[in-house]
Amino acid sequence: MITLYTSSSCSSCRKAKRWLEDHQIPFKEKNIIGIRLTRDDIIKMLKYSENGFEDIISTRSKVFKERNLDVDEMRFGELADFIIDNPTILKRPIIINDKIMQTGYNEDEIRAFIPRHFRDEIMCSGCDDDCEYKRCLQKGLVKN
Repeated sequence: MITLYTSSSCSSCRKAKRWLEDHQIPFKEKNIIGIRLTRDDIIKMLKYSENGFEDIISTRSKVFKERNLDVDEMRFGELADFIIDNPTILKRPIIINDKIMQTGYNEDEIRAFIPRHFRDEIMCSGCDDDCEYKRCLQKGLVKN
């Protein structure tokens, strides 16, 4: 299941939500302003990040600039608690499933959240039986 972390004032969040709805992809929305994030939410975000907190913290956010944060000097617990208390420091939207995370809205990158079997159907729509990809699917050579 996809989790979509949003805020109502964020146009990129609205675009991501609309894209998921348009593609009939089930998701659970968590408005970071309307609910209190948990440490588990933060851990889930970091689990799929490549660069840790750097991938989820917006250095352009008002709270980041006002507090003049040095995240490199903060312990994990301190920074996680700071995010929980100041969720507007997060990049938005944050989209997570059980394999990947995306921050921000990118129309090309968000396609990674289309379930594999739907992508295969899209790839093969209009193909004839000589399509190499379709033959690989039928033989089970393409992993889902």
